Amino acid sequence: MRKGAHVMTTIDRREFFLLLTAGLAASRLDPCSRGLAASSKINTCLGPVSLDDLGVTLIHEHVMVDFIGAGQVRRDRYDADEVFWVVLPYLKKVYELGCRTLVECTPAYLGRDPALLRRLSEASKLRLITNTGYYGAVGGKYVPEHARSETAQQLARRWTSEHKDGIEGTGVKPGFIKIGVNKGPLSEIDAKLVRAAALTHKLTGLTIASHTGDGVAALEQLRILQEERIAPSAFIWVHAQNEAQADVQTQAASQGAWIEIDGISESNLSRQVERIGTLIGRGQIDHTLISLDAGWYRVGEAGGGKFRSFEFFFADLIPALRKSGVTEAQIRKLLVENPKRALNPRLRLV
Repeated sequence: MRKGAHVMTTIDRREFFLLLTAGLAASRLDPCSRGLAASSKINTCLGPVSLDDLGVTLIHEHVMVDFIGAGQVRRDRYDADEVFWVVLPYLKKVYELGCRTLVECTPAYLGRDPALLRRLSEASKLRLITNTGYYGAVGGKYVPEHARSETAQQLARRWTSEHKDGIEGTGVKPGFIKIGVNKGPLSEIDAKLVRAAALTHKLTGLTIASHTGDGVAALEQLRILQEERIAPSAFIWVHAQNEAQADVQTQAASQGAWIEIDGISESNLSRQVERIGTLIGRGQIDHTLISLDAGWYRVGEAGGGKFRSFEFFFADLIPALRKSGVTEAQIRKLLVENPKRALNPRLRLV
């Protein structure tokens, strides 16, 4: 049996059917679990909103991160008021520049704080979307201990509960699933997180955004989703720019997966604009997402360290795309239409 393969035991089946029953019951109450139309709603930190109202969306950014590790991360490691006042001006600025929604990709046990995000969203007018899921990259440093012994079904039950009842008593509900995996072949824990995300998608319709080490890992994740009969369109390959082989990106996009080009900065702007242009040239714009992967108030560093502004997206990246020949219609697709389609919380099965 290959590494990371899954065998469903009798106990697993029992857990899954219990989970499935709970999910079906929830779907009768929550239209986000079964919505198929483009007018479906998505959970933000201030409650559900119509996808049509998301507007210009930064699909992958961060407000705050804590790299201490899952075993040591705690709320008393930072002053939420300090984080609020450091980050708020950056969110207000990007709102002034035309951004209306920011997808906050910090997962649990790495600094996710839904109450802080709600407070920042209220003050900045910017819609913030948080997530459920666990981050398995970096050798599993940010995976809580219970995830190592629990089954994929048990993890999916935890994540589905956050979607149904809210996160940590805040009432804030996730708008997508965030996981992370190392380079392929996938480790046992990484494969389990992918399968747990697939099961959670079945019960919630939430899109899976996966920090992915390389193309081998991306394609293996798509195979696991296929085993669970999840369509590739439910999957965002985060950090796809780190795969040097453009053919691998095209292969994933051809299956229907979302290819996210992020980590864009002054030092790599021309190279990333070229990558985006390549995807457009190969007819893959309908599967392409772009963002900065910026922000990053870092817990443990004085004043949160150097916070990277989101302004670069509008002041530098968009003009560079225009200069390279990307049309206004294509820019709108990348900033408005594609994020709306990618985040649409609907069940996508094959």
